[in-house]
Amino acid sequence: MQFPESWLRTFCNPPLTTAELAETLTMAGLEVEELRPVAPPFSKVVVGEIRQAVRHPDADRLRLCQVDVGQAALLDVVCGAPNARAGIKVPCALVGAELPPGEGGKPILIRVSELRGVQSQGMLCSARELGLSQEHGGLLELDAGAPPGQDIRVHLDLDDTLFTLKLTPNLAHCLSVHGVARELSAFTGAPLQQPPFPAVAAGLSDTLRVKVSASDLCGRFSGRIVRNVNARARTPQWMLERLARCGQRGVAPLVDISNYVMFELGRPSHIFDLDKIHGGLDVRWGRPGEQLELLDGRRVTLDDKVGVIADAQQVESLAGIMGGATTAVSEDTRNIYIEAAFWWPKALAGRSRRFHFATEAGHRFERGVDPSLTVEHIERITQLVIDICATPQTVCGPVDDQILNLPVPQPVTLRVARAAKVIGMPLTQSQCADALQRLGLPVVPGEGCLTVTPPAYRFDIAIEEDLIEEVARTLGYDKLPDTPPLAPITPRPATETRRSPFAVRRALAGLGYQETINFSFVQERWEHELAANTQPIKLLNPIASQMGVMRSTLLGSLLQVLQFNLDRRSERVRVFELGRVFLRDASVRASDSTVEGIHQPMRVAALAYGPNDALQWGRKEQAVDFFDGKGDVEALLAPLQADFEPASHPAMHPGRCARVLLHGDTIGFLGELHPRWRQSWELPQAPVLFELALDAVQQRVLPRFQPVPRQQAVERDLAVVVAERVTHAEIMAAAQQAVPGTMLRAAVLFDLYRPKARRAGEETPASGLAAGEKSLALRLTLGHDEATLTEAQIDAAVQAVVARLAQCTGARLRV
Repeated sequence: MQFPESWLRTFCNPPLTTAELAETLTMAGLEVEELRPVAPPFSKVVVGEIRQAVRHPDADRLRLCQVDVGQAALLDVVCGAPNARAGIKVPCALVGAELPPGEGGKPILIRVSELRGVQSQGMLCSARELGLSQEHGGLLELDAGAPPGQDIRVHLDLDDTLFTLKLTPNLAHCLSVHGVARELSAFTGAPLQQPPFPAVAAGLSDTLRVKVSASDLCGRFSGRIVRNVNARARTPQWMLERLARCGQRGVAPLVDISNYVMFELGRPSHIFDLDKIHGGLDVRWGRPGEQLELLDGRRVTLDDKVGVIADAQQVESLAGIMGGATTAVSEDTRNIYIEAAFWWPKALAGRSRRFHFATEAGHRFERGVDPSLTVEHIERITQLVIDICATPQTVCGPVDDQILNLPVPQPVTLRVARAAKVIGMPLTQSQCADALQRLGLPVVPGEGCLTVTPPAYRFDIAIEEDLIEEVARTLGYDKLPDTPPLAPITPRPATETRRSPFAVRRALAGLGYQETINFSFVQERWEHELAANTQPIKLLNPIASQMGVMRSTLLGSLLQVLQFNLDRRSERVRVFELGRVFLRDASVRASDSTVEGIHQPMRVAALAYGPNDALQWGRKEQAVDFFDGKGDVEALLAPLQADFEPASHPAMHPGRCARVLLHGDTIGFLGELHPRWRQSWELPQAPVLFELALDAVQQRVLPRFQPVPRQQAVERDLAVVVAERVTHAEIMAAAQQAVPGTMLRAAVLFDLYRPKARRAGEETPASGLAAGEKSLALRLTLGHDEATLTEAQIDAAVQAVVARLAQCTGARLRV
């Protein structure tokens, strides 16, 4: 909420500086988010009256103006503004004036200048040139009563400060200047000036027939007819300035009056064009299929969950949110109907969001507006209408006030001992009573307790903790003692066999991946496609329609990040995420860290796309493939050794997907993106993805000392022919089993050969490989810790490997 300091001080003016005032409000719970001057610094700008304006002899768009600035002689000023004319009063910068910086960033100094042969002794200013707004359509026209020569900063009260408050939802009673002043009075003791509500005499007996059909929507409805108003009148400058400083532009006098009272007293109201209402009004719930054109030109389709005000022919407005275009006031309006009502907060909560917009009125009514002052506020609006838009024939009808269903405040009891325990400092009953009474809350003392019946404007007081909060902020948050916690603390150090999530992040960053942080709620389509999850956990109130379910996999979020980067012409993308997924599991019981029926494990997932290396001269560019991803998984898990076996996953390519196993347990999956999803995401090439259980990735083995081998190792290469179905894991397992003890230090596959497909009738190729066979070349590293291996020992080890391969996989030596 934004408002000027000067307006606040008309209601409550404590002897505090602007900074002290802001500090007081902040410590009262009304956080002052920003303090901003109304106008930037400038000097020697005064009120000037244009006495004469004639066309420049050498320029059609320039005017030669004679301006009265309160001096003995008139000033000659050349002006190019389209609204420069005799008789108006505008800001005039005198010679020597310094205006706010322009586009160049430097202050503008006004000197005597010559334009097309005519001397100009100053400058007539627009609002933009004074830094008051971005309006640059012409000169800033002032009130006719502005005295020539008066400093413009004094006339427009520009030495003022704009307060911007960041209010929490429970402070609805502070959504007005008077409401903030009421809080300020309570915290400073300065007197509060109550606004007067003089009753306007009724000069006719006319009333508009109003039927309230939904008392659960509207608890009180008040209205009055005013006839023969002048809707073409000009809104006073003082009102326009206050509205502008609240962030509201002027529209028309009747609309401005309604907005002014809303910012002044927190009461949203509506003024109808009486002659456009057919019959009477009916306050009811909407009907499915009904349509309404709003004041801003949008047309919305209604249902039975939205409150409306309708006449005999159509819906006229959204109750408590926005009026309709059909009964909007205009310059031709002569007769009006002023409405002020109490709308139940629950009946309006969330209704604006159904139509994808928000209004000042809906923001207030959703949180609660005082139901007891509808008549008084109508009197205030009526008086302003008479002051600004009256004609000799203006006459008012009586206020028609229907009270149907008002909230009944329920007493709330505060236990002094409980307040002292929650706040954390000793309190007496008199301290608590004084704090509550300063806020205008009626207090009934009891034995060790206080009972408060909330006033009509306090919708936020419902339980004991609400009163404790009021006591705490009234006593002063800065006065709360610094009390160290007394609860026993039991350290829970991580074991050495487990690394931290940060270490996992650092390892992935070392592999060239960048971390992303994404929402835990995703599109339902992602769950169906990427996780085959037909029953995802749905959100009751999603923040967006496309983010309606909780994710059971991290892959969709990474693909979205990839698409975002590709849309911005990124060619090489490496991203990862550590996050929680949400799975249905009936075995999970509710606790302080779990939700019944929902398993929430942590996972780590990564995605690689584009070239496998950054652009460089030393290597030929090659797209990332399955084995690049496999290498990253092995590096992430090292020194633990994972096993990989063919598998299927809903998000991954059927023939390029592997299950990752650690100690025989499945910990995740690795593979290329499924061609179907690559096509639906419109990706030029398939990314490689993996997703692993974080608990498994965090495992690590304690380092153990091993002496450096003293004896030199020997290497032997052998090539074997095996069937295409034989896997690398089977070959490695057979080799490890063949050599006893630690003699086999390493076995590495360094070559793979498959013959080209033969055409019908062709002879067997010279390689000696038949169809369905492949050749694998292994390098065996052999050694012994105590002695150098002899040729007989080496040959025996190699033969043992060959024999074991033949036995387990059907391999034969390639000749």
